[in-house]
Amino acid sequence: MQKKILVIAISSIWTGSLYAAAFDKTGQSVAAFLQPDHYFEASLGVTDTSLKGREAGTNSGNSAISDIGHTDYRPTAALKLQLAPQFSFGLLYDQPFGSDTEYTGNNSFVATGKDMVMLPGLTTTRLANATQGNIPTGNSKSSFDIQNLSLILGYQPNKNWNVYAGPVYQTFKSEVELRGNIFSVYNGYDLHSKSVGDWGWLAGLAYQIPEKAIKASITYRSEIQHKVNAVENAPLVDMLKTQQGRDLVDQHLDYMISIGQMSPQKKEALNQIVAGLAHTQDSGTTQFKTPDSVNLEFQTGLRPGTLLFGNVRWVNWSELNFQPYRFGEISKVVGVLSTPSRPDGFSLVRFYDDQWSANLGVGQRFSPQWLGSVLVGWDSGAGDKVSTGGPVKGYYNLGLGAQYSPTAQYFISGGIKYFWLGDAKGQLGAQAGSDYYVADFSDNHSISYGLKIGYKF
Repeated sequence: MQKKILVIAISSIWTGSLYAAAFDKTGQSVAAFLQPDHYFEASLGVTDTSLKGREAGTNSGNSAISDIGHTDYRPTAALKLQLAPQFSFGLLYDQPFGSDTEYTGNNSFVATGKDMVMLPGLTTTRLANATQGNIPTGNSKSSFDIQNLSLILGYQPNKNWNVYAGPVYQTFKSEVELRGNIFSVYNGYDLHSKSVGDWGWLAGLAYQIPEKAIKASITYRSEIQHKVNAVENAPLVDMLKTQQGRDLVDQHLDYMISIGQMSPQKKEALNQIVAGLAHTQDSGTTQFKTPDSVNLEFQTGLRPGTLLFGNVRWVNWSELNFQPYRFGEISKVVGVLSTPSRPDGFSLVRFYDDQWSANLGVGQRFSPQWLGSVLVGWDSGAGDKVSTGGPVKGYYNLGLGAQYSPTAQYFISGGIKYFWLGDAKGQLGAQAGSDYYVADFSDNHSISYGLKIGYKF
């Protein structure tokens, strides 16, 4: 009985929102569904991240980039009902993926009237004055909000095995604003999408030996495809589409030829690109998939009152390719100017490696009411260089947790984790996947706090 209580208590400490790697936020545990009898829990995770860097690589500047990370608040909830001795039902709510960043200060990710448009000397101010347009202002920022509701039905043929599966409803919402000299014709670009929802599924298998506090589970979650009709604005492209904009570019190219900085052949190629921008479509449907994943969770008793627990997680980030419709149409035109050339366009968010993570902890009961735990973790990240969405390449972490149980029916638990975030090179969509980068982010860290309440009935 003591081992069973310890298993419930320890698993409740570290299944909250205490992850902090780029987009992957909660770890998507199903431990709450595998609790005995009826069970309910709710938690709130708060993550404070310091993400600082400096312009580097192909970026012509060398300015410091102040902290771009916003405080992240992430609630979760779970309800598990034992409908019959062999059948159980669960509802799991979480926000598994997300990002919220903003660039401030004096750097190439903040718009000014002196920002260049494709060519040296052709500024946003000149283009706006010639076309009666508005000069892009403000900071680059992005937010991605993804929420899941998992409905699970489990079958337990005996006390040791549990087979479970069910549908997953997922919503997606995003806002992106690109500003600054580094984005060239995308300076001033906005993407605003309304919340859309689509379905996926999960399936898993669990095995336990209750009298030895042994439990293990493996869970697969499918990819989920979304179709988004977002509002996209590209004001500099709209200005270049006008006759006044094309005339200004042509005159500026003639000036560059006259001072020996441009060849007639190069002028012809650039004029063709500007003409190509005039034929891009302004709206269309964006399709992309959030990644599938596999979770392995385990625990075993070491001695009376002591439990070893952990998990291993794989996320298929290498398949993520978020290319908003108009963003992509523009990229197919200007991509021929990038290095290397990208005539097929590029993406707003792209990762290039799958993510692996692992956590291992030890829990100890100190009294019938109190227990504590310590946890270490590692995350591979999703590649050495990352495009828009989070300049972090994995992490190491160390966590401490404690739980107080006034009665056998309910508990309150809390935990804190410190993350040593991996150094990363920030890339733009045009360059992502190549050796080109525009910023270095190094020596960063994150601290997460979690609070959970649970009730057994």
